[in-house]
Amino acid sequence: MTTTNNNASADPAFMQEVAKLIVHALNLDTDPASIAPDEPLYGNGLGLDSIDILEVALVVSKNYGIQLRADHEDNEKIFASLRSLSDYIAANKAS
Repeated sequence: MTTTNNNASADPAFMQEVAKLIVHALNLDTDPASIAPDEPLYGNGLGLDSIDILEVALVVSKNYGIQLRADHEDNEKIFASLRSLSDYIAANKAS
């Protein structure tokens, strides 16, 4: 039986890796280092919209082997901030 470590948290270097992935995937004119870990990604904050979130989900899936579905019940929590997205990836990425 495979268990998922839902308590894994991303270290700052991994959060920067995810920030760079977001900036590159969306062609943002933003320095990845300027994305605060707890700043909202959606709406206010970084200002991503639902199409941006879908694009990020595709890139995360491709790079880390995580399937993020549009109807996932925890999407609001997963994409709440850079920290929450990084923590989710760290806990669920393919080895």
